[in-house]
Amino acid sequence: MKKAWWKIVTAALLLYTVIGGLIFDVPRLNILNETIRALHFHVPMWFGMIVMLLSSVIYSIKYLKSGNQDHDIKSVEFANTGIVFGVLGIITGMIWAQFTWGEWWSGDPKQNAAAIGMLIYMAFMVLRGSLEDEQQRARISAVYNIFAFPSLVVLLFILPRLTDSLHPGNGGNPGFNAYDLDSNLRLVFYPAVIGWILFGFWLSTLKIRYRKLQDKLFMDA
Repeated sequence: MKKAWWKIVTAALLLYTVIGGLIFDVPRLNILNETIRALHFHVPMWFGMIVMLLSSVIYSIKYLKSGNQDHDIKSVEFANTGIVFGVLGIITGMIWAQFTWGEWWSGDPKQNAAAIGMLIYMAFMVLRGSLEDEQQRARISAVYNIFAFPSLVVLLFILPRLTDSLHPGNGGNPGFNAYDLDSNLRLVFYPAVIGWILFGFWLSTLKIRYRKLQDKLFMDA
């Protein structure tokens, strides 16, 4: 029970996010109106993605230093979770864009950058699947992973600021802080960020345990 407390907290935060995000009053901002509720889902998913992919890079570095296969397993499973969160972030962003910008995909620089970033990480998975030797696969994918994460950061947080973008905080558009998020938005948004990050760790640890169990059964067979 002591080890499960953070999972209970995670479930509670996600439940709170869903309920609070849908029923709490929100400020009537120009164009956004009720669609600002998507802030509680779309943005926290991206936070979760970044933390998961950063964790993946950390374990890739640890693997290159130690050669410990457990570190490779953790690296790839954190990356898998990060990719899932990234895809969910793109989908929720497309839904939000349809109701605010009038198009599912408008070619916005940040939309395009997010898609390229996910393709980079999907190529990471293709690379792993194309190599048969276990140690070679782990080493090469670890090096790739170390370079992939900075590329994603540049694509998501630097390049969109250098050009016009419909996203808040980019291309001269004011960020949400400039709109002064009201207490109801903050009351849900910050717990949502924590909840999605914890959920990412939860999913990753389950997948890591499953992978280790698979490897053990394979070795015993």
